Amino acid sequence: MKAFTYERVTSPAAAADAAVRSPGAKFIAGGTNLLDLMKLEIETPQHLIDVNRISLDKIEATPAGGLRIGALVRNTDLAADPRVKKDYAVLSRALVSGASGQLRNKATTAGNLLQRTRCPYFYDTTQPCNKRTPGAGCAALGGVNRGLAILGTSDQCIANHPSDMAVAMRALDAEVETVRPGGAVRTIPIADFYRLPGATPNIETALEPGEFITAVTLPKPIGGRHFYQKVRDRASYAFALVSVAAVMQPNGGGARLAFGGVGSRPWRVEAAEGRIGEGPKVTAAAVLAGARTTPQNVFKTQLLERTLGSVFDQAKA
Repeated sequence: MKAFTYERVTSPAAAADAAVRSPGAKFIAGGTNLLDLMKLEIETPQHLIDVNRISLDKIEATPAGGLRIGALVRNTDLAADPRVKKDYAVLSRALVSGASGQLRNKATTAGNLLQRTRCPYFYDTTQPCNKRTPGAGCAALGGVNRGLAILGTSDQCIANHPSDMAVAMRALDAEVETVRPGGAVRTIPIADFYRLPGATPNIETALEPGEFITAVTLPKPIGGRHFYQKVRDRASYAFALVSVAAVMQPNGGGARLAFGGVGSRPWRVEAAEGRIGEGPKVTAAAVLAGARTTPQNVFKTQLLERTLGSVFDQAKA
């Protein structure tokens, strides 16, 4: 790990301003992803800004009838909140399916949104990776890519997005609240928060330099039955090959569907949600339009269809 300087801040504006004063700075809260990346020298921040003393660890009702989740709410606390379990069960279930209990106790809402891909070539500093080193190339394209993305990829990157929580939040139409350097605030729909890799896979979100996440807001509850089904190589502490976050309304009243493990960002195709009455095969085909597969990960197309079929069956039960 390379040497760095360190400071603590007590307000969102101070955090954003500190990041601008120190180019190459990183915010740290739980550190469940950042510290691993620093040990491997994939992330080499010159300065760490500890945000744990900012009062952003509350879950509060909004005037619109939804919930405002502070950026520092721990994953365990969010999953266990009675309002989340009752009205946003897809989110609670997605959180519980991720990582381990110990990590969920430390991981924060904002940190979960910002975690980096688990592509093996991103973690192997002896291999070229455009996400880690822009312009270096992508070893995954011709390498071991069984677990990587088939949707939203480019000739520069086929890494997939790792977060379970973000997939559920995409299904719920969450919004991300931020503070910019200088104190200006803005709200970013989660549909616009993650960028496709294109020619710049190293730029992963819509955040500007120094911009600091303060909260995630959920709209008022939409009812229905909530499901989060995750298929992985082992039963726990593993990332999704395919996951489905679904909110199914009764009597054919529609659905919200978002997918993990298959996309370069949490994947949702609203047009596919209007085809659930035609069955999982047709719905999956609409989701998978434009998919780019390799011989190793082409199985994900069938796995997505079957996982979606399982969710549909559960919704009918």
